[in-house]
Amino acid sequence: MAFFVYIIQSVKDNSFYIGVSSNPEERLLKHNRPHKGYTARKQPWILVYTEAFATKTKALKRENFIKAQKKSFHVRRQFLDLPQAQPFQTFQLTFPYL
Repeated sequence: MAFFVYIIQSVKDNSFYIGVSSNPEERLLKHNRPHKGYTARKQPWILVYTEAFATKTKALKRENFIKAQKKSFHVRRQFLDLPQAQPFQTFQLTFPYL
């Protein structure tokens, strides 16, 4: 089973949320359903980035690296290069340390 690091972007305010899931499309649906929490306040969300990993451990390591960057403008500049929310796109990136 593959695990994915995913980034979703709020259409409401262009903020980002970064997570790990074995099914990012299904996870996006859950983020957009009524619930309590951070993503509920910023709905709707769109999926703007996915990256596949063979193990959950590697996916979590990558997620933590991206989250450590902290600033949404840095995520946009380094990983997405998107001025604002765009429809779903998948990007293929390689990293020598994984």
